[in-house]
Amino acid sequence: MRQINIKMLLGCSVLLLATQACTDLTETTYDVIPTSGTFGSTAGQQAALIGPLYNGLGDYHGNMSNLNATTDEMIVPTRGGDWKDGDNWKRLYQHTWDPITDNGQFNGPWTWCYNNITSINQQLGTITDAKTKAELKALRAFFHYQAMDLFGNVIISDSVGATTPKQNTRAEVFAFVEKELLAARPNLSNVSGGAYYGRMNKYVADMILAKLYLNAQVYTGTPRWADVIVRTDSIIKSGKFQLAGDYLSNFAVQNQNSPETILATPFDKSKRGGFHPQMQTLHYLNQLTYNLGTAPWNGWATVTEFYNSFDDKDARKKQWIVGQQYTAAGVPLMDDALPMVFRPEVEAFEFAAGASGRLAGARSQKYEIQKNNTFTEQDNDFVVYRLADVYLMRAEANMRLGNMGAALPDLNLVRARAGMPAYTTITLDELLAERGRELAWEQHRRQDLIRFGQYNKAWRFKPADQAFRNIFPIPKDQLSLNPNLKQNPGY
Repeated sequence: MRQINIKMLLGCSVLLLATQACTDLTETTYDVIPTSGTFGSTAGQQAALIGPLYNGLGDYHGNMSNLNATTDEMIVPTRGGDWKDGDNWKRLYQHTWDPITDNGQFNGPWTWCYNNITSINQQLGTITDAKTKAELKALRAFFHYQAMDLFGNVIISDSVGATTPKQNTRAEVFAFVEKELLAARPNLSNVSGGAYYGRMNKYVADMILAKLYLNAQVYTGTPRWADVIVRTDSIIKSGKFQLAGDYLSNFAVQNQNSPETILATPFDKSKRGGFHPQMQTLHYLNQLTYNLGTAPWNGWATVTEFYNSFDDKDARKKQWIVGQQYTAAGVPLMDDALPMVFRPEVEAFEFAAGASGRLAGARSQKYEIQKNNTFTEQDNDFVVYRLADVYLMRAEANMRLGNMGAALPDLNLVRARAGMPAYTTITLDELLAERGRELAWEQHRRQDLIRFGQYNKAWRFKPADQAFRNIFPIPKDQLSLNPNLKQNPGY
């Protein structure tokens, strides 16, 4: 099944990715789309040409995951000399990033968006089939949406043209994304899964629109809560998706058949790499726990208070690893003279060398760790959008419109799956906490914190900061290339 899905999605793409350093987001082109000859003259051939363009969507996780270190759900402490990285992780976490020093951290996501937009524009010039064109325009809208969310005032690129395009306001990009998705939607497929697994269809378009409207007040100053309900209703009432019975099954090694997934990016440890959360979070000696071919890197953990926000009865708490660690044969592991016990407490951002610092912080096993894996990559597909988020978004929109009676059933569906008691009432702060528990490390937290007015508050090892940090700086490299670009205020 795994290979079938990869072939369905990626077509004739060359799916070889080189492992890169954990903070190097430099893009490399792996696919070449034919631009001449007679291939592509029929609707079927045109549809086949879009495979390589979806390869870029697969880099969503790689480009977004580092930026999750700017939130209160993820911390990358320095452990002796490990993960010092010029204090890169500390600046991200404390919201003190610098446009020049940290240019590479932001230039990676920027070029990811616009390299893919450019490739889509080049291909659109040869497309005559209405359905294929709609699918590509929806994919292009997704990349514009990501650029707008991260950087604010960005470029609308809807054709192959000027080398120094103008900069658009965030509100203008919002309007462009909305218009493109609404225009494309009638010609998008209503099939989910199968040949449309990991591709743009009506429900993915509805999801991007719902996210757009959910954050409309941040993006444009005008709330669009009723429109959130329209789009989430469309997804839920389609009957195409249902909550998986087991929360963690959504993230299993073989998770491509989850009934909850609206959009995922497929990975395969040998054919399409780029997904290795186990390497980023596990301790070096956990190689023996899971019989891995390579020792993990002992980096990413969750913030103590975030871990403590989970009730012990919450099934979602099982996504974190704490306590004594063992070999695959069940022998307790030791780190130097200390029992290898992960503790939730992260007492400092910078630890001295030694076992104590190496064991600080709960680690993530949300994405099932692939045992007996000789590759650093894993086979799990990364879930970009899923149904539980749709219920939570509809609940939030109803809450903000004062309709608690409509909000609570949606919230309690998600709670029930986690084995938690139903809410009888709820505050916005508690809703944010519930979103955190459900969607931890799925790359939604930064956006949520900003929408709830919490992104600039103080948390462990991070002082309060200013609101200009809610968008990232326009990368220095891009300012040098395009004199029409102006840096975001505050930078």
